Amino acid sequence: MRKIILAAAIATSALGLAACSNSTEVEGEETVDAMAADAEANADAAVETVEGTADAAATDIEAAANEAADDAERTTDEIGNAAADVAAEAEQAAE
Repeated sequence: MRKIILAAAIATSALGLAACSNSTEVEGEETVDAMAADAEANADAAVETVEGTADAAATDIEAAANEAADDAERTTDEIGNAAADVAAEAEQAAE
């Protein structure tokens, strides 16, 4: 009788451990899947952030280039006007 009870207790423990490890395996797979999904979401967010930063930088560079071109055009116009003034003054002085 004692051997039967001991065998039943061992069998119950073995079944409990088997059920526990199966449950643990499923939970482990779910954890790995969740970690992979999180990593993918973080990678996507990082790519979007980099793309947004690159677009903003390109816009800023284009604006700065346009401003520099406008400044150069104004400077050229100012030099041309100053040269025309000098020529006009020289012409008046020659008269």
